[in-house]
Amino acid sequence: MEQQTATGDRERVAWDGEESGLLLERHGPVGWLTFDRPETGNAMDGPMMDALPSAWHTLDRDPAVRCIVVTGAGRAFQTGLDVAALAQDPQSMRAQTERTRRADLGLTNWHLGIATPVVVAVNGVCAGGGLHFVVDGDVVIASTAATFLDPHVSVGQASAWEAIGLIRRIPAAVASRIALVGAHERLDAERARQVGLVSEVVAPDELIPTAQRLAERIAANDPASVRQAKRALWAAQELGYAAALAYAHEGDR
Repeated sequence: MEQQTATGDRERVAWDGEESGLLLERHGPVGWLTFDRPETGNAMDGPMMDALPSAWHTLDRDPAVRCIVVTGAGRAFQTGLDVAALAQDPQSMRAQTERTRRADLGLTNWHLGIATPVVVAVNGVCAGGGLHFVVDGDVVIASTAATFLDPHVSVGQASAWEAIGLIRRIPAAVASRIALVGAHERLDAERARQVGLVSEVVAPDELIPTAQRLAERIAANDPASVRQAKRALWAAQELGYAAALAYAHEGDR
């Protein structure tokens, strides 16, 4: 169920907010996707994972949205799966296990082929599966309150997907240390900037306005050109240099 209220040029969209744990808003040309389960560190339960594809596509298909910002409510950004909630929801647990087995997670903009550029604004703790949203963002900024870690091995789980995503964005030595040391290895915001995981660090009260300004600057550019640039950048990471050049050239025709 989608409810909309508008005040001036600000449009607030609560997309099944209480049930899905997601909040969608539009501020001018910028769409905001907020993880809104602060009492659980914004961890993903079954309803949130089910709602994420529709939430992403709602913003991507809105012609007024030229850039998307992803952030979290409260003290955390995103802390991965809500294991406690999923343990009480066997159907969602089975569905997530099957998606992982098929390599069809369907959580992030990259998983879902979202063409609109995405700015990730990390406001606090980003742990485990929350790293997917960071490594799959186009531009990532963080507040000084942000920390990054992957605790999977510390609780007897393999950190495969997160490690693969990290090693595309940061030096292998840093990614390996995060994946293998687990809960005892954390990157603070400044270290994350130094290794290239984030591009800018700001004070906590400046994170939201900074993300809005950055997204507006992206949105001010020609939409078709921005989408083509995003397409080329991702192709370069996925296909290698020569194949990416051919892919980008094909898209220009």
